[in-house]
Amino acid sequence: MNETQKQEYYGSYLKSVHRIGRIGLAIGVILMLGAPIVMGLFLKASPDWGAFVKGFLQVAAVYWTSGVVEFLVYTPLIGAGASYLAFLTGNLVNLKMPCAANARDICGTGSGSMENEIVSTLSIAASSLVTVVVLAVGVLCLVPLTPVLESPVLTPAFNNVIPALFGALACQYFSKSLRLTVLPLAVMCVVFVALPSLIGSVSFLILLGGGLSIAWGWWLSKKGKLGGKLG
Repeated sequence: MNETQKQEYYGSYLKSVHRIGRIGLAIGVILMLGAPIVMGLFLKASPDWGAFVKGFLQVAAVYWTSGVVEFLVYTPLIGAGASYLAFLTGNLVNLKMPCAANARDICGTGSGSMENEIVSTLSIAASSLVTVVVLAVGVLCLVPLTPVLESPVLTPAFNNVIPALFGALACQYFSKSLRLTVLPLAVMCVVFVALPSLIGSVSFLILLGGGLSIAWGWWLSKKGKLGGKLG
């Protein structure tokens, strides 16, 4: 298969991905919203819609930025197919993105390539299936394992699962280009120490850290201190 044929096949592949992805997202939204509505109609019970709208607007004001930022940041990294799966199944930051990043490193694919599109889609699909199985087993075993899960000995470990996960991933990527990561990492550490209340402002801090990293990488690249690349 020559390069022209590859591009044509890739174009048709993307069209099918977008078609299936949009249909899947539409079905997912209908199911998520339809289930409580149907149960409410069947049981003849409904929420206080005034309170619902008020609460929804308060939550939306906080999370709309996160939704926009995650879409702009993650989609170029994992591609269209993986994005549809990831945004539908959730757990992007603490599960889907690390899985896709690890698969990409193992296969040696670069962001934006056809190979990365396929590898990311397969890795996130596998992650989603494994998640469903693990959750099903967890629900079945929840009651018998409750005494173990609530053990004071294990509680500190459960509270640090996500920091441990991202610490390991960060170490792997930071070690590849310490010159690129030292300034953004130092600035964000100072921000967190000086203003610990900002820890909850994830969306804002992603914009701040991402913008700083891009600007710092561009400056280093312009000065020829990255060997002509940003990572």
